[in-house]
Amino acid sequence: MSEQNSKRKQAVALRYDPTREPAPKVMAKGKGYVAEEIIARAKEHAIPLQEDASLVELLSQLEIHQAIPNELYEVVAEVFSYIYQVDQHRSTHGE
Repeated sequence: MSEQNSKRKQAVALRYDPTREPAPKVMAKGKGYVAEEIIARAKEHAIPLQEDASLVELLSQLEIHQAIPNELYEVVAEVFSYIYQVDQHRSTHGE
């Protein structure tokens, strides 16, 4: 088994509603089958995905419904910026 196959897939789902929350929160996290389900549901709902193993590792240490710590604001802001750009592209190109 290769090293890549021996590593279990991880996923973390974030939510951010600036009208209700001061910072993004971890809404779901998991490894293996749970990670695959998080990814599958995101795809079903056309939620953009971004792969960043080191960020997932850090975020997976947080509890469900826990806001991200100040130290991660900048990198998470980059993720949300990417998602915003994808959403804008979809809306202007009818995808």
